[in-house]
Amino acid sequence: MAGSAHGHTPAAWTGVIISFIGFCIAGVFMVAANQPGFWAGMGVIVLGGIVGGAMKAAGLGMPKESAAVAAAREVATATAQARS
Repeated sequence: MAGSAHGHTPAAWTGVIISFIGFCIAGVFMVAANQPGFWAGMGVIVLGGIVGGAMKAAGLGMPKESAAVAAAREVATATAQARS
């Protein structure tokens, strides 16, 4: 996945950071036996997914692969397999 830059976008980083903060909030309040605080943390986790999705829709995520790039990848894969 590192070769395809999977997850290396502003949308992915922002969504994950917000969700991580939500997990921390929910964890603290779960240990403190505070249900409203726990559910608030769960809400922040959902908010992270919504914000990441909105940023991706706004163009800050991975661009869709064009037909030309997909065809070039197929040719490169076939060439590499033929050499092996």
